[in-house]
Amino acid sequence: MIEATPSVNQHTTRPGTAAKAQPRVGVLLVQLGTPDSPSVPDVRKYLREFLMDGRVIDIPAAQRTLLVNGIIAPFRAPKSAKIYKEVWTERGSPLRFYSDDVVEMLQKRLGDEYFVLLGMRYQNPTLDGALEQLRTMGLERIVVIPLFPQYASATTGSVYEKVMRLVKDWQIIPEMSFVNRFLEHPKFLEAFTLLGRKYMAEHPYDHFLFSYHGLPERQILKGDYTGNTCKLNECCATLHAHNQHCYRAQCFETTRLLTAKLGIPKDKYTVSFQSRLGKTPWIQPYTDDIIVDLAKKGVKSVLAFSPSFVADCLETTIEIGVEYRELFEKHGGHHWQLVESLNNHPLWVETLADLVLARSYKV
Repeated sequence: MIEATPSVNQHTTRPGTAAKAQPRVGVLLVQLGTPDSPSVPDVRKYLREFLMDGRVIDIPAAQRTLLVNGIIAPFRAPKSAKIYKEVWTERGSPLRFYSDDVVEMLQKRLGDEYFVLLGMRYQNPTLDGALEQLRTMGLERIVVIPLFPQYASATTGSVYEKVMRLVKDWQIIPEMSFVNRFLEHPKFLEAFTLLGRKYMAEHPYDHFLFSYHGLPERQILKGDYTGNTCKLNECCATLHAHNQHCYRAQCFETTRLLTAKLGIPKDKYTVSFQSRLGKTPWIQPYTDDIIVDLAKKGVKSVLAFSPSFVADCLETTIEIGVEYRELFEKHGGHHWQLVESLNNHPLWVETLADLVLARSYKV
């Protein structure tokens, strides 16, 4: 048997102290990923692994290889490296160190019967290493939580695929549980609500923008198992049995739940989608178009939420916090404020604890 490599949150026993309880349940938190450093080579390496995922760029492998290795990675890496340097701190990437904080806080919250690890879908710490460590522990069950509030094939679906591919050859596979989404969880909603109320108490806002990461329209259409439910911009007014796994519909549902808790009327908020790549149509409306439209209509102050992210990263801090603010001001807006992600908020940790505990005991 391979001996598990000790990590910052692994249970160890110091000489002269009582042994801790053997962990019964493994908890694997999975984030998207981040470069090891903001250097161009590390950013290029990250982009290649990320964009070569067939669930992220869902085109034939030969075309994807040519696109990623021949165009995107070589030309985008230097630009992205400069942006990563803007968010990098002494602790490194915010997405990484906030995730590390959450692992430590969740471990303390759950106690010795649980063993909490972080794995990145792309780059480090690897899913391979995390799962190998869990494999050697003789666990009763493993709970896998992709840290994406809404399900999408390119995020949660990709995590499922990678985890199942890695464990399929294990001689003993413990009972495994996957968290599909958690957008409806009361504590997740309450955490974002508290963050939003903080800014609403400081400044009167004309409008509220809920900006989510975008996806190509074709990925939404391919997810319509009925073949006739999805009409892209027309079928997300409610979340129901036929569209429950539709990313766009889940984003609108997240906004409905949050605005109800925040007391924001329908005419005061907009849902939009950011970060589109390439020339193919992505789900709409586009955030940058909405911002220009709001400014031209005379909206002077906007409070922006990004509830598809639980840790701050380029898409929140830079794209929404800086680039969209500049775009808003360029077209006549005066005050733009980003509501930060949940990061290491105690209620976020409680959300995760609830998700784990609900899957840890047989009924």
